[in-house]
Amino acid sequence: MSRSFVKNFTSSRLVSPSLRSIYDKVVDEQRISDEEACRLYQSTDINSLGAIANIVRQRKNGNRATYILNRYINYSNICILSCQFCAFGARKRDPHAFEMAIPEIVETTRGFLSQGITEVHMVGGLHPTLTGDWYIELLRNLRSLDPDLHIKAFTAIEIRHLAERIYKLPIIETLGLLRDAGLNSLTGGGAEIFDPIVRDKICRGKESAEEWKEVHRIWHQMGGRSTCTMLFGHIETAEHRVDHLRQLRELQDETAGFTGFVPFAFVPETTELAHIRPASGLDQIRNLAVSRIYLDNFDHITGYWIAMTLPLAQISLNYGVDDLHGTLMEEKIFHMAGSTTPQQQTVSTLERTIREAGREPVQRDSYYRPLGQAKSTLTAA
Repeated sequence: MSRSFVKNFTSSRLVSPSLRSIYDKVVDEQRISDEEACRLYQSTDINSLGAIANIVRQRKNGNRATYILNRYINYSNICILSCQFCAFGARKRDPHAFEMAIPEIVETTRGFLSQGITEVHMVGGLHPTLTGDWYIELLRNLRSLDPDLHIKAFTAIEIRHLAERIYKLPIIETLGLLRDAGLNSLTGGGAEIFDPIVRDKICRGKESAEEWKEVHRIWHQMGGRSTCTMLFGHIETAEHRVDHLRQLRELQDETAGFTGFVPFAFVPETTELAHIRPASGLDQIRNLAVSRIYLDNFDHITGYWIAMTLPLAQISLNYGVDDLHGTLMEEKIFHMAGSTTPQQQTVSTLERTIREAGREPVQRDSYYRPLGQAKSTLTAA
């Protein structure tokens, strides 16, 4: 995209004078600094942020906005940790504890394969008694359903739990076992905010930022791909967010293994941090726009409608976002924390939402590559 095209696409007159120098750097495809990212977070000119973020979005993805036909499966919420921000995890005897059997998971997935899903997205707690063979059998049974089904599963902390407590093997060997059994890619969950002081207050005992990054680094070096996330809108500052983005950008420089970035706002209602005021819609849009501008080595930024609502996700398409995630179905983690958004969206709803924002809807695969016409029966309006 030429500089003259960019200037025609987004006139500098749409950008406030205080952000003009950042606009010029983005037009010239120069990387912005941490200090400049903090300036963007401090800006109240949301329209200027959107104008700058859309330069990057247009340059990388044109007018296309994507979605995926996927199915979320939380196989268990039984967990040895007790993160303060989490309403999902449970001890075995807790009334809200649950654990799905492998046949149940397989049959559930089989039913949704018939409706056209291309990906199963599967995470759970750090279960104290499930065996290594259980995870291998689960992956193999899912793989036997359809060789083309993309199995996206496990957070970095789940991988460390399996490596250190279950298989008692190095991370690279654990990932090799899971890959051979059918694992296609890792989820980005568990990143939260990388700052150690923040982590100590919201998820004490969880893996450190370096430990999270180590798992993804090894997976990328093995040729695997993953997404990455940020949980924001709790006790972190703008500086903490920029530090988080910087560490992701540095790892992406090193491995190029992240397919996309998926930030989501903290839902406090039923957690130990229920006193915290939820992130406003404006803050969510600002965070997406800043992320799009700062993460210049990421091709895709997702507006995670399950956390931010579909109408706000639609607005985010004009603030740097090029993906609305997927059809999902039965998401538990955010809803157990108090989210009141729907747990499923139809293809027709997602496509209508994208068109109303002036974008071209495109079904994608798990690597954000365009697919042909959606073949889903999930088409009711």
